[in-house]
Amino acid sequence: MNKVTGYFMEPQNFSVNDGNGIRTIIFLAGCPLRCRWCSNPESHTNLMKVAHYEKTCINCGKCAQLCPQGVGINLNTQCEQKKCKACGICIKACPTNSRKNLIYHYSSEEIMKIIEKQKIFYRYSGGGVTFSGGEATMQVEMLRELVYKLYDSAIDLAIETSGYFNFEEVKDILEKMNLIFVDIKHMDNSKHRFYTGVGNENILKNIARLNGLKVPVVVRIPLIDGVNSDKENIRKAAKFVKDSMDMPKIELLPYHSFGDSKYEALGLEKPARQFKTPSKEYMEELYGIIESQGVDVVSYK
Repeated sequence: MNKVTGYFMEPQNFSVNDGNGIRTIIFLAGCPLRCRWCSNPESHTNLMKVAHYEKTCINCGKCAQLCPQGVGINLNTQCEQKKCKACGICIKACPTNSRKNLIYHYSSEEIMKIIEKQKIFYRYSGGGVTFSGGEATMQVEMLRELVYKLYDSAIDLAIETSGYFNFEEVKDILEKMNLIFVDIKHMDNSKHRFYTGVGNENILKNIARLNGLKVPVVVRIPLIDGVNSDKENIRKAAKFVKDSMDMPKIELLPYHSFGDSKYEALGLEKPARQFKTPSKEYMEELYGIIESQGVDVVSYK
């Protein structure tokens, strides 16, 4: 029998976000969206990926000397990135850790071993495992394998998803969750397509269908000034959530630029500087709008 394997970013232990208690976040690589503000650009594909951090590089040349593909010291050019096969030889050779792997190839057994070491923290905090990405449902075979094993072990399960998936294909997985986080990037379909590369029709349809699973759902809105923070968009989103769910909940996630260093390390253009974080005062106004529609405002951050 073949082992189930997949591609992941670095798992995050001791997280107190994205679910109850102390959690392990399992980030599955690959995403069908291309959000212009994405803070995890390495997650766009499910392939091994090496990053080069120029600021800490001392130009010793050890990476270039050992590279079988002839990649130079500066990996952050389009030409050098194309030559790189992410074999990892340069990572082991770098004395300043300026070369780092951002995507890892793991079997389900290896992921389970990572989780196993954290179980004691789940037990005493009411925590568990949250699946994230990228988009976790893109590697559905791996996701199902892990979810079923953890469910049988009575581990609290949560998932963060863009909502862009085939509902019937992942319904059995979602039914085993204790909590589902799902995003609404924008209520306007054309603007959603402009900013993410896909329309929102399937996402909104899937959100409405989640209500039938009888699993708690939190709709998250990544809040970005100049994109989706206008009051009318938030009002429409709140009304949609109220009309679609028996226990409507929304969490607003203010924009941050924490991923900029990853763009630099991958030789990619950073998100546009037009993206801004809303003020706390303005967010309070939006909370009022959401609550006026009969929707609870929650926070897991």
